[in-house]
Amino acid sequence: MNSLKIKKNDTVVVLSGKDKGKQGKVLGTIPSEAKVVVEGINKVTCHIKPRKQGEEGGITQREAAIYASKVQVVCPKCGKGTRVAYVIKDGKKARTCKKCGAEL
Repeated sequence: MNSLKIKKNDTVVVLSGKDKGKQGKVLGTIPSEAKVVVEGINKVTCHIKPRKQGEEGGITQREAAIYASKVQVVCPKCGKGTRVAYVIKDGKKARTCKKCGAEL
């Protein structure tokens, strides 16, 4: 089982590929494949076929999943991409920034 350090609603920065340097919000995760779906990143063209009578088909753009290793969480305090550290506070596991120690 893959454990992702990136969660839904995190702000991430893309490290490699055609969208390198862009930031976006995580819309969803796929832990079994170690992938994430990021808003506005890795746009693909989908051809939609009309399924019901009166429904329109067409060509639309949507976000496709990318590997979680290609993105890095952006620290709200630093404003930069950072690795995630886990710290136990009050008996609970909390995610923190490796650079400044701020809670994510």
